[in-house]
Amino acid sequence: MARSTRLIRLTAATTILATGLLAAACGGSDDSGSSGGSGGDRPRVGLVQINQQAIFFNEMNAGAQQAAKEANVDLTIFNANDDPAKQNEAIDNFVQQQFDAVIVVAIDVEGIKPAVKIAKDAGLKVVAVDAIVDSPAVDTQVGVDNAAAAQQAGDFVNKWAQAQGLTAPKIGVVGALNSFIQNIRKDDFNKTVEGAGAKIVQTVDGQNKQEAAMTAAENLLTSRSDMNIVYATGEPALLGTVAAVKSQNAADRVKVFGWDLTKEAINGIDEGFVAGVVQQDPKTEGYEAVKEAKALVGGAQAKKKIDVPVTIVTKDNVDPYRATFK
Repeated sequence: MARSTRLIRLTAATTILATGLLAAACGGSDDSGSSGGSGGDRPRVGLVQINQQAIFFNEMNAGAQQAAKEANVDLTIFNANDDPAKQNEAIDNFVQQQFDAVIVVAIDVEGIKPAVKIAKDAGLKVVAVDAIVDSPAVDTQVGVDNAAAAQQAGDFVNKWAQAQGLTAPKIGVVGALNSFIQNIRKDDFNKTVEGAGAKIVQTVDGQNKQEAAMTAAENLLTSRSDMNIVYATGEPALLGTVAAVKSQNAADRVKVFGWDLTKEAINGIDEGFVAGVVQQDPKTEGYEAVKEAKALVGGAQAKKKIDVPVTIVTKDNVDPYRATFK
């Protein structure tokens, strides 16, 4: 059950609302996309999110909200708008409000550690989602094994290349070099395909922003006319790459592989130049994170790690995803 000490919550919450950092009320929202509520004796759980532009994070929020409703949890979602410092501030604010648990989708997995330690020392349960925060302050990690999934993507590309008769495909990578997770996806993919004879001809930085990724991918396509494959490490990178392939009329000379479905990626699959997309299940990640936070607050033993598997989506299995990405 939730902790009983509530003396400073009203003051802290009023201060935070006045500064615009958090929003009140489950089912409501403010301009930053935050949502939360007054929970009485319900466990109070704060979810520190990266942004609410990407479909991935909105799906995660939906899963978290569903679990909160089912488990009678008072959930507050904070949108950091891609700012690591704001994530740290949000965790501190949840501590000051004496929340019972915090769920964090970390931007900076090293920079977040002091804040999660403060939360743990204050008695909050801590759940990390997606990005791996390697800290004893984290009770449970929820999400995809990005290294294993990147290897799975690499194996898929290797088999595809073999089927096409490509013994030494030339691969360009559109990454997000400021993202710990996407660097894992890049590095383990590269090792897997290089081990089978492929050559990584160039890596460009999309900065985890669609517009920057499109420009980077366009430059890649222009400078590497010998390239067979482009691999994109995340949703903005894949969106930018799909747009770049179209703008450069390159659909007849490269195949695109990447992470995280969107409407545009599905269109690329239908048009034949997107060959495979690693699809995570962010809704389940958010759902499991809130369930685990509720269990921890109630005294359950931490599961430590909750793995959520991925699916590689191709033309053969894309249909069930169409309704989600209309």
